Parts: sequence; structure tokens; C-alpha cells
Amino acid sequence: MIQVRVLTFGVLKDWLEPSEAMVGLREGATVAELLDLLGASLPTGVLHSIAVSVNAEYATASDVLRDGDEVGLLPPVSGGSGDDQGDQRDDDAAILIGLTRALIDAEELVAASKEGEDGAVVVFDGIVRNHTRERQTLYLDYEAYEEMARRQMRELATEACSRFGVRQVTMVHRLGRLEVGETSVLIVVASAHRAQAFEACRWLIDILKKTVPIWKKETFVDGTVWAAGEPFPAALAVMPREDSHEE
Repeated sequence: MIQVRVLTFGVLKDWLEPSEAMVGLREGATVAELLDLLGASLPTGVLHSIAVSVNAEYATASDVLRDGDEVGLLPPVSGGSGDDQGDQRDDDAAILIGLTRALIDAEELVAASKEGEDGAVVVFDGIVRNHTRERQTLYLDYEAYEEMARRQMRELATEACSRFGVRQVTMVHRLGRLEVGETSVLIVVASAHRAQAFEACRWLIDILKKTVPIWKKETFVDGTVWAAGEPFPAALAVMPREDSHEE
């Protein structure tokens, strides 16, 4: 027998308790077998379209689990000690990523990204609006699988620099409770040319919202819901077998 540590996030925390648990499996068990085991006591469809991570890396249904593995059950993402969890900057200053519980100072981060060789700086500043689908928003709560989120953000920023030829990328996502008007995610792209900066910034926010494990709970005047999020790309979604939840 092996023991794996299972973590749940977002809306899955409402179905699987506790949100962190040790689960026993046979030697050689796969991710799919773990989902079958967990899904046996859940309503049909709860684990449908989720992604799974093993040791903070995306995994497939056929991946074999090992004793001591940390398995994350990840619903579609929303997508950003002390207040600040710490920014991480590469030695060449080409990439700055961070998760923080403090207010994001957009002006300071934009100013810090500029260098003499830049001809353009493009900024995406995602803010909390006061309504969603005609429901008045009171506040939002963001949570993340933090180790994995930082890793995914760094990989995206590195790919953006290579793919679009931009000089510098800053990505900072807020966690915890956010009030209306506050910044939830800030992306700054600095480049010699505006076209590449625009393209990289748009690509970064679109992919971040689909792949980086950050979830949003919305509190309205008439109730609270986890944001549905965008579906994972087909390569990341782990689909349990169709008979997993049959009685």
C-alpha cells in the first residue's frame, strides 16, 4: 500500500472534506484509480472536467502514483507569513512574478519595468467590478495552490519572452479578500516594439485564466458562489471514467 496526500481547491472543497487528507492506494495505482475511489461517494459529475496535479505539476489519468506524492484536485480556474508572499525575480530581471495578499501598487510596478531600450509598455490591470451577471458584488475571495501557481506563472512569463521577443514580464496576482475597485491581477510587458508587447500581454492573461491554479469565490448581496472558471485545455483536463460514479 502507498499513501498520497490529496489537496482540494475551489468548489471541490465544498464536496470533499477535509480539504487535505491522506488516502491509501495499492502499489502502482494511477491518477484515474484515485479519482474513481474519491468519486464513488460523490454525486455524478463532481469530478468531471477537473485537472490533477502531482507534486505541483499537471498530471494525466494514466500517471502512476508513488508513496508520499502530493495530489491536487483542481477545478477550472478563475482566472491571481505577513501580507506579502514574496515576489520572485530572475537574475537578469527579465521576469518578475508574485502572489500577494497586500494591495497591488500598479504604478510602482509599471515604473519599475521600464528601461531605456523599451519602446512600449503594455499593461493589463484586472480590477474587481461591482457586479457580475446583473448581481451586485460585495467582495471577492481568491485562493491558489501557491507553489504550483508560482511555477506556472514563471513558465508562462518565460515562454512569453521567448515566443514574442519581449524584454520583460511582470505578473502579480492578489490572494485573499478583495474589495470592489481593487486590482486582482496585474500584467506588465516591456518591449522595444508595441506589437509584440500587445500580443504577449493578451496571450499571458488568456492563458493564465485557463491554466494557473487560482480560484475565485464571489460574494453578492444575495449569496456566495465559486466562479465557474474557464474549461481547462483538453491536454490538461483529466476525465474520470464514465462509470466512475454509477451506483
